[in-house]
Amino acid sequence: MSREPDPAVLYPDVAAHGSLAAALQAAAAEHGMSLPLAVTPSDPLRHATITSVAPHRHSSYVTAWHHERRWSVYGSSNDRLMICGNTKDVRALPPVIRAWAEGAGLDDIRQAAAFDLLTGRFEVPDNNPADVIASEWQWLLKDADDADWPQYQALIESAHAEPRLRGLYPFTSHWALSFSNTPEPPFSPPFVSISSPREAGDYTIREWAGGPALHHVPTAGEAIAIAVGRIPAELLQTSSERATQSL
Repeated sequence: MSREPDPAVLYPDVAAHGSLAAALQAAAAEHGMSLPLAVTPSDPLRHATITSVAPHRHSSYVTAWHHERRWSVYGSSNDRLMICGNTKDVRALPPVIRAWAEGAGLDDIRQAAAFDLLTGRFEVPDNNPADVIASEWQWLLKDADDADWPQYQALIESAHAEPRLRGLYPFTSHWALSFSNTPEPPFSPPFVSISSPREAGDYTIREWAGGPALHHVPTAGEAIAIAVGRIPAELLQTSSERATQSL
């Protein structure tokens, strides 16, 4: 493993300002901006915290990479990641930081960014479960589209097309798709976990991720049919009502 470079050597311009927060403020000042940033005492040259006027936006920060000169920005809303992107140009960060901190909409933040930023989720300030579930499906569909894995994309799209699954919260573990009645951990007891093949092979159905295989089927449609048949009766009505709300 290569030795981690001294951050003052990798980021001499940041070190000249004394902290990443100060360097970002200096970059923002060139465009007449002021940013709500705080220094992270444990790693001042590589980490700065963002404060937002929107109370549901938290766990927001900028961090520098350890082995390569690059910066990442993260922003969460009600414990769900909304923005995540990286850039080699520190001057590209202030417009994004300001827009996020001032409560701008996600589309406006995307327009302010000179790099790929949004996760695909939409914000749910009131944490309404049906909207959180719909937001998570939107992210999962985008993630599958970006994954360059046709079998996995077919699984996610087939699951989303089924109303009785679309009303449940989707989550993955090692790319295996599972469902919960609630978007908040601990998730409801598992009833199915579906793994996608890579190229040749079958979809594998288990009761929970890592559990013993129950079925092997060649298509995503067959896997979803089995998943629907395993939905506990007490979840069916709630999931159907939520799926109707999300249309």
